[in-house]
Amino acid sequence: MSVAFFLLALTFIVIFQYNGLYRVNILITRAAHLAQILKAFYYGALSVILISLLIESHTLFNSKLLIFVFFLTSVPSLYLIRIELLRILFIKFSNTRFKRNVIILGDGKSGKMLATKLMYENPIGLNILGFIDDDKELNEEIVIGKRIIGRTHQLMEMIESYNVNELLVAVNDDDIERTLQLIDYCNSLNVKVRVSSEIFDVVARTMETEKYFDVPVIDVSSRYNNSFTIAMKRSFDISISAFALIFFSPLMLIISFLIKISSAGPILFTQKRIGRQGKEFNFYKFRSMVVLEGEDDYRKKEMINFIKDENNELKTKIINGDRVTWIGKIIRRTSMDELPQLLNVLKGEMSLVGPRPCLPYEYEIYDQWQKRRVSVVPGCTGVWQVWGRSSVSFKESVVLDLYYINNMSPWFDLQLMFQTIPAILSARGAK
Repeated sequence: MSVAFFLLALTFIVIFQYNGLYRVNILITRAAHLAQILKAFYYGALSVILISLLIESHTLFNSKLLIFVFFLTSVPSLYLIRIELLRILFIKFSNTRFKRNVIILGDGKSGKMLATKLMYENPIGLNILGFIDDDKELNEEIVIGKRIIGRTHQLMEMIESYNVNELLVAVNDDDIERTLQLIDYCNSLNVKVRVSSEIFDVVARTMETEKYFDVPVIDVSSRYNNSFTIAMKRSFDISISAFALIFFSPLMLIISFLIKISSAGPILFTQKRIGRQGKEFNFYKFRSMVVLEGEDDYRKKEMINFIKDENNELKTKIINGDRVTWIGKIIRRTSMDELPQLLNVLKGEMSLVGPRPCLPYEYEIYDQWQKRRVSVVPGCTGVWQVWGRSSVSFKESVVLDLYYINNMSPWFDLQLMFQTIPAILSARGAK
Protein backbone atom coordinates (compact mmCIF):
# COMPACT_ATOMS: atom_id res chain seq x y z
CA MET A 1 0.00 0.00 0.00
CA SER A 2 2.83 2.41 0.82
CA VAL A 3 4.31 1.87 -2.65
CA ALA A 4 0.93 2.53 -4.23
CA PHE A 5 0.42 5.79 -2.35
CA PHE A 6 3.97 6.92 -3.15
CA LEU A 7 3.38 6.30 -6.86
CA LEU A 8 0.05 8.11 -6.69
CA ALA A 9 1.61 11.13 -4.97
CA LEU A 10 4.38 11.28 -7.57
CA THR A 11 1.86 10.88 -10.38
CA PHE A 12 -0.28 13.74 -9.09
CA ILE A 13 2.76 16.03 -8.86
CA VAL A 14 3.57 15.27 -12.51
CA ILE A 15 -0.08 15.80 -13.54
CA PHE A 16 -0.26 19.10 -11.64
CA GLN A 17 2.97 20.26 -13.30
CA TYR A 18 1.70 19.28 -16.75
CA ASN A 19 -1.56 21.18 -16.19
CA GLY A 20 0.21 24.35 -15.12
CA LEU A 21 -0.93 24.31 -11.51
CA TYR A 22 2.43 25.68 -10.35
CA ARG A 23 2.34 28.71 -12.67
CA VAL A 24 1.62 32.16 -11.26
CA ASN A 25 -1.04 33.13 -13.81
CA ILE A 26 -3.04 30.00 -12.90
CA LEU A 27 -2.54 30.43 -9.16
CA ILE A 28 -4.06 33.93 -9.05
CA THR A 29 -7.06 33.19 -11.31
CA ARG A 30 -10.03 31.43 -9.70
CA ALA A 31 -11.79 30.14 -12.84
CA ALA A 32 -8.67 28.91 -14.64
CA HIS A 33 -7.32 27.42 -11.41
CA LEU A 34 -10.50 25.42 -10.72
CA ALA A 35 -10.70 24.24 -14.34
CA GLN A 36 -7.12 22.95 -14.23
CA ILE A 37 -7.71 21.20 -10.87
CA LEU A 38 -10.75 19.36 -12.27
CA LYS A 39 -8.79 18.45 -15.39
CA ALA A 40 -5.88 17.20 -13.28
CA PHE A 41 -8.18 15.03 -11.16
CA TYR A 42 -9.74 13.54 -14.29
CA TYR A 43 -6.30 12.32 -15.36
CA GLY A 44 -5.62 11.42 -11.74
CA ALA A 45 -8.62 9.09 -11.67
CA LEU A 46 -7.29 7.28 -14.72
CA SER A 47 -3.89 7.06 -13.04
CA VAL A 48 -5.39 5.46 -9.91
CA ILE A 49 -6.89 2.69 -12.04
CA LEU A 50 -3.71 2.24 -14.11
CA ILE A 51 -1.41 2.08 -11.08
CA SER A 52 -3.77 -0.37 -9.39
CA LEU A 53 -3.56 -2.66 -12.39
CA LEU A 54 0.21 -2.35 -12.76
CA ILE A 55 1.01 -3.21 -9.14
CA GLU A 56 -1.99 -5.54 -8.81
CA SER A 57 -3.28 -3.64 -5.80
CA HIS A 58 -6.76 -5.11 -5.33
CA THR A 59 -7.25 -2.92 -2.29
CA LEU A 60 -7.07 0.24 -4.41
CA PHE A 61 -8.85 -1.02 -7.48
CA ASN A 62 -11.68 -2.90 -5.81
CA SER A 63 -12.33 -0.39 -3.05
CA LYS A 64 -14.72 1.89 -4.90
CA LEU A 65 -15.59 3.55 -1.61
CA LEU A 66 -11.92 4.48 -1.03
CA ILE A 67 -11.62 6.04 -4.47
CA PHE A 68 -14.95 7.86 -4.10
CA VAL A 69 -14.02 9.28 -0.66
CA PHE A 70 -10.56 10.31 -1.94
CA PHE A 71 -11.95 12.44 -4.77
CA LEU A 72 -14.92 13.66 -2.72
CA THR A 73 -12.58 15.12 -0.10
CA SER A 74 -9.61 16.11 -2.28
CA VAL A 75 -11.36 18.45 -4.74
CA PRO A 76 -13.12 20.61 -2.10
CA SER A 77 -9.97 20.62 0.06
CA LEU A 78 -7.80 21.77 -2.84
CA TYR A 79 -10.35 24.42 -3.74
CA LEU A 80 -10.29 25.86 -0.21
CA ILE A 81 -6.52 25.56 0.26
CA ARG A 82 -5.19 26.51 -3.18
CA ILE A 83 -7.85 28.75 -4.72
CA GLU A 84 -8.98 30.61 -1.62
CA LEU A 85 -6.27 30.48 1.06
CA LEU A 86 -3.03 30.23 -0.97
CA ARG A 87 -4.22 32.67 -3.63
CA ILE A 88 -4.99 35.32 -1.01
CA LEU A 89 -1.70 34.71 0.83
CA PHE A 90 0.28 34.75 -2.42
CA ILE A 91 -1.21 38.08 -3.54
CA LYS A 92 -0.74 39.59 -0.08
CA PHE A 93 2.89 38.53 0.40
CA SER A 94 3.81 39.15 -3.27
CA ASN A 95 3.01 42.81 -2.79
CA THR A 96 4.83 43.08 0.53
CA ARG A 97 7.57 40.66 1.58
CA PHE A 98 8.02 38.78 -1.72
CA LYS A 99 7.88 41.72 -4.11
CA ARG A 100 10.06 41.19 -7.20
CA ASN A 101 12.08 44.04 -8.67
CA VAL A 102 12.07 43.85 -12.46
CA ILE A 103 13.97 45.77 -15.14
CA ILE A 104 12.66 45.70 -18.73
CA LEU A 105 15.27 45.58 -21.50
CA GLY A 106 14.08 47.33 -24.66
CA ASP A 107 10.85 49.16 -25.31
CA GLY A 108 8.90 46.40 -27.07
CA LYS A 109 5.11 46.55 -27.06
CA SER A 110 4.80 43.64 -24.60
CA GLY A 111 7.06 45.40 -22.11
CA LYS A 112 5.10 48.63 -22.46
CA MET A 113 1.82 46.77 -22.06
CA LEU A 114 3.04 44.99 -18.94
CA ALA A 115 4.34 48.19 -17.32
CA THR A 116 1.06 49.99 -18.11
CA LYS A 117 -1.13 47.22 -16.66
CA LEU A 118 0.90 47.14 -13.45
CA MET A 119 -0.09 50.75 -12.81
CA TYR A 120 -3.73 49.69 -12.37
CA GLU A 121 -3.42 46.22 -10.88
CA ASN A 122 -0.53 44.21 -9.49
CA PRO A 123 -1.54 40.87 -7.91
CA ILE A 124 1.73 39.13 -8.76
CA GLY A 125 4.09 41.44 -6.89
CA LEU A 126 6.10 42.82 -9.81
CA ASN A 127 7.82 46.15 -9.24
CA ILE A 128 8.92 47.56 -12.59
CA LEU A 129 11.92 49.76 -11.83
CA GLY A 130 12.23 51.09 -15.37
CA PHE A 131 13.58 50.39 -18.84
CA ILE A 132 17.07 49.73 -20.21
CA ASP A 133 17.70 51.00 -23.75
CA ASP A 134 20.92 51.93 -25.55
CA ASP A 135 19.26 54.07 -28.24
CA LYS A 136 16.98 56.37 -26.25
CA GLU A 137 17.84 59.26 -23.95
CA LEU A 138 18.27 58.65 -20.23
CA ASN A 139 15.14 59.55 -18.21
CA GLU A 140 13.00 59.48 -21.37
CA GLU A 141 9.49 58.36 -20.38
CA ILE A 142 8.37 55.12 -22.08
CA VAL A 143 5.04 54.74 -20.29
CA ILE A 144 3.52 56.95 -17.60
CA GLY A 145 5.86 56.90 -14.63
CA LYS A 146 8.38 54.46 -16.13
CA ARG A 147 11.54 55.84 -17.71
CA ILE A 148 14.89 54.83 -19.23
CA ILE A 149 17.09 54.26 -16.18
CA GLY A 150 20.32 53.01 -17.76
CA ARG A 151 22.30 51.27 -20.50
CA THR A 152 22.98 47.60 -21.12
CA HIS A 153 26.60 47.81 -19.97
CA GLN A 154 25.39 49.15 -16.61
CA LEU A 155 23.18 46.14 -15.87
CA MET A 156 25.52 44.44 -13.37
CA GLU A 157 25.85 47.61 -11.33
CA MET A 158 22.09 48.23 -11.44
CA ILE A 159 21.24 44.65 -10.40
CA GLU A 160 23.35 45.09 -7.27
CA SER A 161 22.21 48.64 -6.53
CA TYR A 162 18.46 48.05 -6.99
CA ASN A 163 18.38 44.43 -5.74
CA VAL A 164 16.92 43.27 -9.08
CA ASN A 165 15.24 39.85 -9.05
CA GLU A 166 14.34 39.51 -12.72
CA LEU A 167 15.20 40.86 -16.16
CA LEU A 168 12.48 40.95 -18.81
CA VAL A 169 13.79 41.12 -22.39
CA ALA A 170 11.12 42.86 -24.48
CA VAL A 171 12.82 43.99 -27.68
CA ASN A 172 11.33 44.66 -31.08
CA ASP A 173 14.36 43.58 -33.04
CA ASP A 174 14.51 41.55 -36.25
CA ASP A 175 18.18 40.79 -35.57
CA ILE A 176 17.78 37.43 -33.83
CA GLU A 177 21.51 37.01 -33.19
CA ARG A 178 21.62 40.36 -31.40
CA THR A 179 18.62 39.41 -29.26
CA LEU A 180 20.13 36.02 -28.36
CA GLN A 181 23.44 37.69 -27.47
CA LEU A 182 21.50 40.03 -25.17
CA ILE A 183 19.82 37.02 -23.53
CA ASP A 184 23.23 35.32 -23.12
CA TYR A 185 24.60 38.45 -21.47
CA CYS A 186 21.63 38.64 -19.09
CA ASN A 187 22.09 34.97 -18.17
CA SER A 188 25.73 35.66 -17.25
CA LEU A 189 24.51 38.07 -14.54
CA ASN A 190 23.05 35.29 -12.34
CA VAL A 191 19.52 36.66 -12.28
CA LYS A 192 16.17 35.30 -13.52
CA VAL A 193 15.69 36.08 -17.21
CA ARG A 194 12.40 36.03 -19.09
CA VAL A 195 11.65 37.19 -22.61
CA SER A 196 8.55 38.62 -24.23
CA SER A 197 9.40 39.21 -27.87
CA GLU A 198 7.86 38.46 -31.26
CA ILE A 199 10.89 36.28 -31.98
CA PHE A 200 9.62 33.77 -29.39
CA ASP A 201 5.96 33.95 -30.43
CA VAL A 202 6.13 30.38 -31.72
CA VAL A 203 6.91 29.15 -28.19
CA ALA A 204 3.87 30.88 -26.68
CA ARG A 205 1.74 29.72 -29.63
CA THR A 206 2.64 26.04 -29.44
CA MET A 207 2.87 25.42 -25.68
CA GLU A 208 1.60 26.68 -22.35
CA THR A 209 3.87 29.34 -20.87
CA GLU A 210 3.88 31.68 -17.89
CA LYS A 211 1.82 34.84 -18.35
CA TYR A 212 1.95 38.25 -16.71
CA PHE A 213 -1.49 39.85 -17.22
CA ASP A 214 -2.15 37.73 -20.35
CA VAL A 215 1.27 38.74 -21.72
CA PRO A 216 3.21 35.50 -22.48
CA VAL A 217 6.69 35.49 -20.92
CA ILE A 218 9.20 32.78 -21.77
CA ASP A 219 11.70 31.63 -19.15
CA VAL A 220 15.12 31.63 -20.86
CA SER A 221 17.31 31.38 -17.76
CA SER A 222 20.13 29.03 -18.69
CA ARG A 223 20.00 25.59 -17.02
CA TYR A 224 22.21 23.62 -19.41
CA ASN A 225 25.58 23.94 -17.65
CA ASN A 226 24.73 21.36 -15.05
CA SER A 227 26.90 18.22 -14.96
CA PHE A 228 24.32 16.35 -12.87
CA THR A 229 21.59 17.02 -15.48
CA ILE A 230 23.86 15.84 -18.31
CA ALA A 231 24.85 12.68 -16.39
CA MET A 232 21.21 11.86 -15.64
CA LYS A 233 20.27 12.45 -19.26
CA ARG A 234 22.99 10.09 -20.52
CA SER A 235 22.07 7.36 -18.02
CA PHE A 236 18.44 7.68 -19.01
CA ASP A 237 19.38 7.47 -22.73
CA ILE A 238 21.43 4.28 -22.27
CA SER A 239 18.84 2.43 -20.19
CA ILE A 240 15.80 3.38 -22.29
CA SER A 241 17.45 2.86 -25.70
CA ALA A 242 18.82 -0.57 -24.68
CA PHE A 243 15.40 -1.64 -23.40
CA ALA A 244 13.62 -0.23 -26.50
CA LEU A 245 15.98 -2.05 -28.90
CA ILE A 246 15.20 -5.36 -27.19
CA PHE A 247 11.47 -4.65 -26.95
CA PHE A 248 11.11 -3.53 -30.58
CA SER A 249 13.50 -6.10 -32.08
CA PRO A 250 10.66 -8.35 -33.43
CA LEU A 251 9.00 -5.34 -35.07
CA MET A 252 12.32 -4.15 -36.51
CA LEU A 253 12.93 -7.61 -38.02
CA ILE A 254 9.49 -7.55 -39.70
CA ILE A 255 10.09 -4.04 -41.07
CA SER A 256 13.52 -5.09 -42.37
CA PHE A 257 11.98 -8.05 -44.22
CA LEU A 258 9.23 -5.90 -45.77
CA ILE A 259 11.74 -3.24 -46.89
CA LYS A 260 13.89 -5.91 -48.51
CA ILE A 261 11.02 -7.36 -50.57
CA SER A 262 9.48 -3.96 -51.45
CA SER A 263 12.38 -2.58 -53.53
CA ALA A 264 16.05 -3.06 -54.32
CA GLY A 265 18.52 -1.45 -51.96
CA PRO A 266 19.83 -1.62 -48.39
CA ILE A 267 17.52 -2.01 -45.39
CA LEU A 268 19.09 0.87 -43.49
CA PHE A 269 19.49 4.36 -44.88
CA THR A 270 22.81 5.76 -43.60
CA GLN A 271 23.57 9.45 -43.86
CA LYS A 272 26.14 11.90 -42.52
CA ARG A 273 24.61 14.26 -39.96
CA ILE A 274 25.97 16.99 -37.71
CA GLY A 275 26.20 16.21 -34.00
CA ARG A 276 27.26 18.17 -30.95
CA GLN A 277 29.74 20.99 -31.64
CA GLY A 278 29.54 20.36 -35.40
CA LYS A 279 31.01 16.83 -35.32
CA GLU A 280 29.76 14.48 -38.08
CA PHE A 281 28.34 11.02 -37.40
CA ASN A 282 26.51 8.24 -39.30
CA PHE A 283 22.77 8.64 -38.87
CA TYR A 284 20.53 5.55 -39.23
CA LYS A 285 16.97 5.18 -40.49
CA PHE A 286 14.96 2.44 -42.15
CA ARG A 287 15.01 3.05 -45.91
CA SER A 288 11.57 4.25 -47.01
CA MET A 289 12.32 5.34 -50.60
CA VAL A 290 13.41 3.79 -53.87
CA VAL A 291 17.11 4.34 -54.47
CA LEU A 292 17.44 6.91 -57.26
CA GLU A 293 20.64 8.59 -58.44
CA GLY A 294 20.65 12.40 -58.54
CA GLU A 295 17.48 12.85 -56.43
CA ASP A 296 19.46 13.90 -53.39
CA ASP A 297 21.03 16.77 -55.35
CA TYR A 298 17.54 18.09 -56.10
CA ARG A 299 16.53 17.78 -52.45
CA LYS A 300 19.72 19.58 -51.40
CA LYS A 301 18.91 22.52 -53.68
CA GLU A 302 15.34 22.74 -52.40
CA MET A 303 16.45 22.46 -48.77
CA ILE A 304 18.92 25.31 -49.20
CA ASN A 305 16.13 27.49 -50.61
CA PHE A 306 13.92 26.45 -47.70
CA ILE A 307 16.49 27.48 -45.07
CA LYS A 308 17.26 30.75 -46.82
CA ASP A 309 13.61 31.66 -47.33
CA GLU A 310 13.50 35.35 -46.44
CA ASN A 311 9.69 35.48 -46.19
CA ASN A 312 9.69 32.81 -43.48
CA GLU A 313 6.55 31.32 -44.97
CA LEU A 314 5.06 28.10 -43.64
CA LYS A 315 7.04 25.20 -45.06
CA THR A 316 6.85 21.42 -44.87
CA LYS A 317 9.31 18.61 -45.50
CA ILE A 318 10.71 18.47 -49.01
CA ILE A 319 9.73 14.99 -50.16
CA ASN A 320 9.28 13.41 -53.58
CA GLY A 321 6.21 11.27 -52.90
CA ASP A 322 6.77 9.15 -56.01
CA ARG A 323 9.92 7.69 -54.46
CA VAL A 324 8.28 6.47 -51.26
CA THR A 325 7.61 2.71 -51.20
CA TRP A 326 4.37 1.19 -49.90
CA ILE A 327 6.03 0.09 -46.66
CA GLY A 328 7.85 3.42 -46.58
CA LYS A 329 4.54 5.29 -46.42
CA ILE A 330 3.51 3.27 -43.38
CA ILE A 331 6.74 3.58 -41.42
CA ARG A 332 7.11 7.28 -42.23
CA ARG A 333 3.54 8.01 -41.15
CA THR A 334 4.08 6.23 -37.84
CA SER A 335 7.74 7.34 -37.43
CA MET A 336 8.81 3.69 -37.26
CA ASP A 337 11.53 4.53 -39.80
CA GLU A 338 13.27 6.33 -36.91
CA LEU A 339 13.71 3.18 -34.75
CA PRO A 340 17.33 2.50 -35.86
CA GLN A 341 18.31 5.82 -34.28
CA LEU A 342 18.18 3.99 -30.96
CA LEU A 343 21.59 2.65 -32.05
CA ASN A 344 22.82 6.24 -32.38
CA VAL A 345 21.53 6.94 -28.87
CA LEU A 346 23.26 3.87 -27.43
CA LYS A 347 26.54 4.97 -29.08
CA GLY A 348 26.24 8.47 -27.57
CA GLU A 349 25.93 10.23 -30.92
CA MET A 350 22.32 11.17 -30.20
CA SER A 351 20.00 11.55 -27.23
CA LEU A 352 16.37 10.48 -26.92
CA VAL A 353 15.39 14.17 -26.67
CA GLY A 354 17.09 17.13 -28.31
CA PRO A 355 17.27 19.18 -31.53
CA ARG A 356 17.13 17.06 -34.68
CA PRO A 357 20.55 16.58 -36.33
CA CYS A 358 21.00 18.53 -39.55
CA LEU A 359 22.84 17.63 -42.75
CA PRO A 360 26.38 18.98 -43.38
CA TYR A 361 25.31 21.25 -46.25
CA GLU A 362 22.50 22.65 -44.10
CA TYR A 363 24.94 23.41 -41.30
CA GLU A 364 27.25 25.24 -43.70
CA ILE A 365 24.56 27.76 -44.68
CA TYR A 366 23.13 28.26 -41.18
CA ASP A 367 23.24 31.79 -39.82
CA GLN A 368 25.38 32.11 -36.72
CA TRP A 369 22.39 32.10 -34.36
CA GLN A 370 21.03 28.93 -35.99
CA LYS A 371 24.29 27.09 -35.25
CA ARG A 372 23.41 27.27 -31.56
CA ARG A 373 21.31 24.14 -32.20
CA VAL A 374 24.49 22.02 -32.16
CA SER A 375 25.58 23.15 -28.68
CA VAL A 376 23.90 20.00 -27.30
CA VAL A 377 23.66 16.36 -28.39
CA PRO A 378 20.96 16.02 -31.10
CA GLY A 379 17.86 13.97 -30.33
CA CYS A 380 15.32 11.51 -31.73
CA THR A 381 12.47 13.77 -30.67
CA GLY A 382 12.23 17.35 -29.51
CA VAL A 383 10.01 20.35 -28.94
CA TRP A 384 9.09 21.05 -32.55
CA GLN A 385 8.50 17.36 -33.31
CA VAL A 386 5.92 17.23 -30.50
CA TRP A 387 4.20 20.60 -30.89
CA GLY A 388 4.92 21.43 -34.51
CA ARG A 389 6.30 18.46 -36.47
CA SER A 390 6.07 19.49 -40.15
CA SER A 391 3.73 22.45 -39.57
CA VAL A 392 6.26 25.08 -38.47
CA SER A 393 8.73 27.07 -40.54
CA PHE A 394 12.46 26.40 -40.35
CA LYS A 395 13.11 29.58 -38.38
CA GLU A 396 10.38 28.66 -35.87
CA SER A 397 11.75 25.13 -35.47
CA VAL A 398 15.18 26.55 -34.56
CA VAL A 399 13.62 28.95 -32.03
CA LEU A 400 11.79 25.98 -30.44
CA ASP A 401 15.08 24.06 -30.29
CA LEU A 402 16.81 27.00 -28.60
CA TYR A 403 13.99 27.17 -26.07
CA TYR A 404 14.57 23.49 -25.29
CA ILE A 405 18.34 24.00 -24.87
CA ASN A 406 17.77 26.78 -22.31
CA ASN A 407 15.14 24.77 -20.43
CA MET A 408 16.68 21.29 -20.69
CA SER A 409 15.95 19.12 -17.66
CA PRO A 410 15.06 15.47 -16.92
CA TRP A 411 11.44 16.49 -16.27
CA PHE A 412 11.21 18.36 -19.61
CA ASP A 413 12.71 15.36 -21.44
CA LEU A 414 10.21 13.00 -19.82
CA GLN A 415 7.33 15.31 -20.69
CA LEU A 416 8.41 15.49 -24.34
CA MET A 417 8.84 11.71 -24.56
CA PHE A 418 5.33 11.11 -23.23
CA GLN A 419 3.89 13.68 -25.63
CA THR A 420 5.77 12.18 -28.59
CA ILE A 421 3.61 9.05 -28.39
CA PRO A 422 0.21 10.71 -29.14
CA ALA A 423 1.90 12.91 -31.78
CA ILE A 424 3.12 9.76 -33.54
CA LEU A 425 -0.14 7.84 -33.12
CA SER A 426 -2.14 10.72 -34.59
CA ALA A 427 0.47 11.10 -37.37
CA ARG A 428 0.14 14.86 -36.88
CA GLY A 429 2.25 16.65 -39.47
CA ALA A 430 4.11 13.46 -40.48
CA LYS A 431 4.94 12.67 -44.10
